[in-house]
Amino acid sequence: MQNKNNAPIFVLRIVAIIVGVALYKQFDFKTMQFEKPALAAVYAITFLFSIYVIIKDFRKKRSEK
Repeated sequence: MQNKNNAPIFVLRIVAIIVGVALYKQFDFKTMQFEKPALAAVYAITFLFSIYVIIKDFRKKRSEK
């Protein structure tokens, strides 16, 4: 029986890509600061959470094999 947890992981990968790009665009490399620090903090928390869940799922699938 296949693992039906693939859809949320796929969505989290998309979210990580979108939020990572948005976080990159918010950063000003000349001044080394974010344009909107509060929004950047929300983006960073969301990005780190999605990466954490993706890695956790990857390790779980790897240990099952």
